[in-house]
Amino acid sequence: MQTLAVQVQDNYIQDFMSYVNNNSENITLKKDKNLEYDAYFYERQNELHQIKSDIDNDRIKMIENDDFWNDIDSFVETLQK
Repeated sequence: MQTLAVQVQDNYIQDFMSYVNNNSENITLKKDKNLEYDAYFYERQNELHQIKSDIDNDRIKMIENDDFWNDIDSFVETLQK
């Protein structure tokens, strides 16, 4: 069995559901809670995994927390001058 994500136009949903009902022995529908909360959940998940991989492989460097806030403080000081 294969799992697919399917997007159905609003005006076609009744026809789609009729098709699914007529072929229910071959099709199982299941709501994905992740997609209910965030339509781009899996795209964001893949992006975060890629960022983590890039950090682990030294392709990108994370800034230390103290360095980040020091940079922010310096930037704010330049704005106030």
